[in-house]
Amino acid sequence: MIHFIRKIRFCYLVLLKWRRFSFGENPYIGRFVYMWAKHSIIIGDNFYIGKFSQIECDAVIGNNVIFANRVALVGRYDHNFQQIGVPTRLSSQIRDQDYNWRGLTDKIIIEDDVWIGYGSIVLSGVKISTGSIIAAGSLVTKNVEPYSIYAGVPAKKIRDRFDCDLDLKEHIELYNKNFSFNTK
Repeated sequence: MIHFIRKIRFCYLVLLKWRRFSFGENPYIGRFVYMWAKHSIIIGDNFYIGKFSQIECDAVIGNNVIFANRVALVGRYDHNFQQIGVPTRLSSQIRDQDYNWRGLTDKIIIEDDVWIGYGSIVLSGVKISTGSIIAAGSLVTKNVEPYSIYAGVPAKKIRDRFDCDLDLKEHIELYNKNFSFNTK
């Protein structure tokens, strides 16, 4: 019964509430997730987004990506804070129809096989490359190298995901063999 209710909830979210966005096969969407984008959100297969997470900018998310709880993808320039004589609170914002300041073409790109840890924030304009891990509580302001682990505020590379090149090579071969049918 719970499985049936979960399927109905996902259908409501994917087919009605967020119908202007694109979802791959087998999404899992936790409770109280919020999504908005000026233009588009495109999500691949086997995407998991934990409860209380937010996507509030244009984004392209690959296959087999996991967001822990309270992960946020946010715009870097959501308000025109340089609007002379206007408090930031009242300045033009990206949600406005006539917004013409920075950030209109910025998006977040998250490639396949990425894990973003609890409470992390990723700013628009960033690319998180294949196989990377973002540690809990990190603030990602710059691009992330493939198969790397980043942590901190701002996030910096702390190590490679695998201990040796042989393990990395084996992972890539097995991943491609076992999950290539999930690619679009």
